[in-house]
Amino acid sequence: MAKFIESVKKIKPCDFTIVILVMILVIFGVVMVFSASYYKSLNDTGSPFGYLERQLFFAITGFFIMYFMSIIDYHIIRQLSLLLMGISLVLLLLLFTPLGYTVNGATRWIVLGPLRIMPGEVAKIAVIAFVAAFLAKDPKRVLSLKDGILPLFGVALVFGGLIAKQPNLSTAITVVGIIIGMMFLAGLQWKYIIGMLVIGGGGLLAISQTGTYWARRLTSFTNPFADPLGDGYQVVQSLLALGTGGLFGLGLGKSVQKNLYLPEPQNDFILAIIGEELGLVGIILLLIVFAVLIWRCFVITMNAPDRFGMLLSGGITLMIGIQVILNVAVVTSSMPPTGIALPFVSYGGNALWIFMGSAGVVLNVSRRSGRVKAAAPEKIRRSLRTRHNGGRA
Repeated sequence: MAKFIESVKKIKPCDFTIVILVMILVIFGVVMVFSASYYKSLNDTGSPFGYLERQLFFAITGFFIMYFMSIIDYHIIRQLSLLLMGISLVLLLLLFTPLGYTVNGATRWIVLGPLRIMPGEVAKIAVIAFVAAFLAKDPKRVLSLKDGILPLFGVALVFGGLIAKQPNLSTAITVVGIIIGMMFLAGLQWKYIIGMLVIGGGGLLAISQTGTYWARRLTSFTNPFADPLGDGYQVVQSLLALGTGGLFGLGLGKSVQKNLYLPEPQNDFILAIIGEELGLVGIILLLIVFAVLIWRCFVITMNAPDRFGMLLSGGITLMIGIQVILNVAVVTSSMPPTGIALPFVSYGGNALWIFMGSAGVVLNVSRRSGRVKAAAPEKIRRSLRTRHNGGRA
C-alpha cells in the first residue's frame, strides 16, 4: 500500500482542460437527466428523483473510475486486451440466451440480479484496446492484407454483426467506425477505406429495397411524418421538441415533449429536450464543449509517448466523436433512429462509466507525455508521414 501511495505521489500532472470539460459535461448531464426524466420518473418509480439519484450515483462513482484509470500504467490495458475481447464476445453472445433482456423489441442488456450490463458499450472499449495492441505490436500489419487488414475487418464484421442483430445499428456503426478509424491512424491506405465504404453502402442500399423490418428502419427517417404514430413516432416527437425550442428555448425544466410524449427522453433523445429547453444556442454551446474536448484528446494522441498510447487515445477520441455525430444525426432525423447515447450526458451507468473511464485513459496518456501542448505543424506532418509509411519515419 505504501509503495502504491508513493507511486501516486510521483505521477505527473495530466491535461487539466479535459478534466474541466468532462466535469462540465457530466454535471450538465445530471441536470438535464433530472429535467428530462421528471415526469417519466414519476410514472415509473413514483418519485421525480428516481433517475436523478441513479445518475448521481453513476456520475460520482464515474469520477473515481476516471481518476483510477488516469493513474495506473495504461500498458496494463495492452496485456489485458485479449481477455477484454474474450469477455466482450461472450457477453454479446449471452444476449441471445435467456439472460438477454428485451425492451421495446431490442435485446441490449444482460440482467444478473440487480446488475444490468450493456455488452455493446463494453464492446467499444474492448475493441479499442485490442486494435491498439494488435497494431502496436507490428506497424507493418496495417499494410498487409493477410496479416492485418483482413483479420481486423473480420473483427469488425463479427462484432458489428452481433450488435446489429440486437438490433442496435448506431452502436454497430460506432464499433466498425472505431476499428476503421484506428486502422487509418496506423497507416491504412485510402483504397481499402473507400472499398469498405462502397461495400457497406451497397449493402445498405440493397437492404433498403427488400421491404423488411430493416428496410423500414433504414428509410423511415427520410420522411418520419409519413408514419407519425408508427416507425416515425420517436423522431417526430424529437423534431417537434427541437422546433418548439427555437433559438433560445422554453427555459430549463419547461419542456412539453418530456411529458410522456417523447419516449425515453433522458436517454438517446436527451439532445431533443436540451434543444427544447435551451434552444439552438444551448445545443451549439454544448457542441462547442464537445469539439474542444475532442481537439484536446487529438492533441494528446499526437503527443503520445509510444505507438500503443497513440492508438489507444486515438480510438477513444474516435469513439467520442463518432457517438456525438451519430446522436445528433439520430435526433435530427439525419439517419435511421436507433439507440445511441450522447457521451457524458445521456442517462445510463454502463455508458457513463465507460466514457469516464476512457477519459481517464486519455488523461493517463497525457501524464506520460510530459506537458501536453498543441502539436507543432511539423510534428503533425511528420506523424502523418509516419502513418502512411506503416510506422517508419
